[in-house]
Amino acid sequence: MDSEHFANLHRRWKTRVDTMGNLLIEIFHYLALFVIGASVVWSGVLAYIGMMGQGHATIGDILLLFIYLELGAMVGIYFKTNAMPVRCLIYIAITALARLVIADVQAHHEAGMGMLWVSVAILLLAIATRVIRKPPSESEIH
Repeated sequence: MDSEHFANLHRRWKTRVDTMGNLLIEIFHYLALFVIGASVVWSGVLAYIGMMGQGHATIGDILLLFIYLELGAMVGIYFKTNAMPVRCLIYIAITALARLVIADVQAHHEAGMGMLWVSVAILLLAIATRVIRKPPSESEIH
């Protein structure tokens, strides 16, 4: 057999293996997204049931629900676009830090240096949302 035959055989097998590898990666990708999405829904429902059991919801509880909402939106965006929405992560971080500030104020009833640093972090994250450019839309690409 000549080298051209082996080259063709190699190309065919490489194409098949690449196709199978891509399929396995895609299956894992979707399975992981469904697991993450289900975990977010499950955690959100349990948090809500806990609030209902208390008979009221604090601002921290409501912000926690917003965190779950953003996590769910992030999973949905990633599912549709296969792109990690970094802005959603920043929004989640801002909400989590705001929740931390509220919990600190409720616990200590005073503003300390820690609150100042958390506020600076929130400001930097807010600036980051303006700096990070949105991905171009389909109409901008073509």
